[in-house]
Amino acid sequence: MRLIAACPARPTRVLVDGFGSRDLTADLVDGLIAAGRPPVRVSGADFQRPAGERYQYGREDAGSFRDRWLDTGALRREVLDRSDSVLPALWDAARDRSVRVARVPVPAHGVVLVDGLFLLGLGLPADVVVHLALSPAALRRRGVPDWQLAAFSSYDEEVAPRDLADVV
Repeated sequence: MRLIAACPARPTRVLVDGFGSRDLTADLVDGLIAAGRPPVRVSGADFQRPAGERYQYGREDAGSFRDRWLDTGALRREVLDRSDSVLPALWDAARDRSVRVARVPVPAHGVVLVDGLFLLGLGLPADVVVHLALSPAALRRRGVPDWQLAAFSSYDEEVAPRDLADVV
């Protein structure tokens, strides 16, 4: 929290990567407000590709889950490459349709918090990167299906998010 609050007083982009990242961003909101850094939350889950693209290789393909479900181009274009306003959501994956929401202004000293899975190693621009590291056993206890565990394992081995993050 201190690392984020200490960033220069301009729009700051923070990636919170890993299982449980949505809960962590929710926990950061009050502290950022108290520090005078109004947050704007964006979830990677709201930037998934349409089902036809996500499930092209099957509904339980770990490689596709890790590398193809997130629409990184849209996340970059609509959120991370902008400093004046962001689109807080693009796609409702459960209903498999576009969401129609207005852009949200980012205050001059605000913080854009982006939570999600497998955000690192994609060249996404960020000022601060946080990675939540969980063991396979911890992921299993939190209800991650067995077929997804391979994606988390390959992500840890190939991308090495612990080496890319400012905070683990």
